Amino acid sequence: MRLGVNVDHIATLRNARGEAYPDPVEGAKIALQAGADGITAHLREDRRHIRDQDLQRLRQLPAPLNFEMAATDEMVELATTLRPHACCLVPERREELTTEGGLDVVRGLAKLQPKIDRLKEAGIRVSLFIDPTPQALEAAQKLGAPVVELHTGAYAGNHPGELERLARAAALGRDLGLEIHAGHGLTYENVQPIAAIPEIAELNIGHFLISQALFVGLGPAVKRMKDLMLSARP
Repeated sequence: MRLGVNVDHIATLRNARGEAYPDPVEGAKIALQAGADGITAHLREDRRHIRDQDLQRLRQLPAPLNFEMAATDEMVELATTLRPHACCLVPERREELTTEGGLDVVRGLAKLQPKIDRLKEAGIRVSLFIDPTPQALEAAQKLGAPVVELHTGAYAGNHPGELERLARAAALGRDLGLEIHAGHGLTYENVQPIAAIPEIAELNIGHFLISQALFVGLGPAVKRMKDLMLSARP
């Protein structure tokens, strides 16, 4: 099982004072040294945390870069120029604090298809951040995205039945030929039941790890998370 570390909130802290530190690229290096398998960064429309130059520098690291982005013409243009290892298409509203749900792939088929096709033509692996529903999984398959990331926010919020729903979605996704990832709101306390779902190949975790790093350091925080994930596997 792979761990992708999201470094957005290192940039949030940097931008709070308009300084050059802390540097999300240096944070990415520490995370990789501690056992992370890749780096995730979300370039938002308003550039509230990650900036264009951060992505350019992260792309130079010897590890996969997962570029989280809204499905807009601007972001597709940036992605096809940057050519990261992967692009994860996510919903985005300027007024939200964080991504609040999965991408509406069912109603958005027609708008998403040309953007996904263009990313794939550029040699970029496309992932869709979706809610764990059969309809969303089937739409992702129709769109030709090889990867989906299941939104674990409701599970992290202790909604009843969410772990079972995620497990069913992961199994269905595998049967549809999709690679299954998951993320959002995962912590030391709740990660192991998700990591134990055998179809899930990768978890992407950011805010908790950056928060925990304030107390123990980023390297130890990442190492403990990866150890918890691996020990939960069947």
